[in-house]
Amino acid sequence: MHGVRVGDVEVAYDRAGQGPPLVLAHGATSDSRLFRWQIEDLADAFTVVAWDEPGAGRSSDVPPSFGLADYAHCLAAVIEDVGLGPAHALGLSWGGTVVLELYRLHPRLVRTLLLVDAYAGWKGSLPAAEVRSRIEGAERMLAVPAEEFAPTVPGLFAGQPSAEAVRLLSVMSADTRRQSMRTQLTVMAEADQRDLLPGIAVPTLLLWGELDVRSPVESVARAFLEAIPEATLVVLPGVGHLSNIEAPEPFNRTVREFCRSRS
Repeated sequence: MHGVRVGDVEVAYDRAGQGPPLVLAHGATSDSRLFRWQIEDLADAFTVVAWDEPGAGRSSDVPPSFGLADYAHCLAAVIEDVGLGPAHALGLSWGGTVVLELYRLHPRLVRTLLLVDAYAGWKGSLPAAEVRSRIEGAERMLAVPAEEFAPTVPGLFAGQPSAEAVRLLSVMSADTRRQSMRTQLTVMAEADQRDLLPGIAVPTLLLWGELDVRSPVESVARAFLEAIPEATLVVLPGVGHLSNIEAPEPFNRTVREFCRSRS
């Protein structure tokens, strides 16, 4: 495990392999373990860096005032700590919002963007009624007694996930911290990054599960494709929101080919 301190926040990350840096930013109610299949497979060609975002995994808690820019500054500190120059920055789901903000605030640290089943913030990608519904669902999860708190997000898979994937998600869910989740979801609900998209000047891969109901291809991914000048959309057939777990082989192959061609 590696780590870097940003103000009062300690940020932990894993690092494996050699080559151009490929930084992986996970989604909500998870941590770096979400990318175990990517770390194992891609370390032969890249320096794979998977962080535990502030408030998750082995990283320290975040104050309630923590904002999207704070997450982005912390991810920038990780890339600088790795010390290999601009990175291929991959963000899955909420992690996509974080890497977009990284690009806004620290463009010199980003070689390419890989947005996976992502959002330009909920406000920036979803209808207002859907945002309200998700906020209400999150509030119900956060309102349960501490001994019952085990947040689960609906609609992550198109099919039946493997037993190993179920165990992994269960463990990460059990490790989710209530206050960190509240802070993160508040930031996510309010974020709207549509203004950023037309100005993105690095190659961008949009990698989506065909049957993603959390961030649908036809609305969210297509909006990214229309707005980002150098965007390429790849849709993985038959899989949902966590395409990296549901279809790791085509997912990893697509990431490998995109990053290699732009390293």
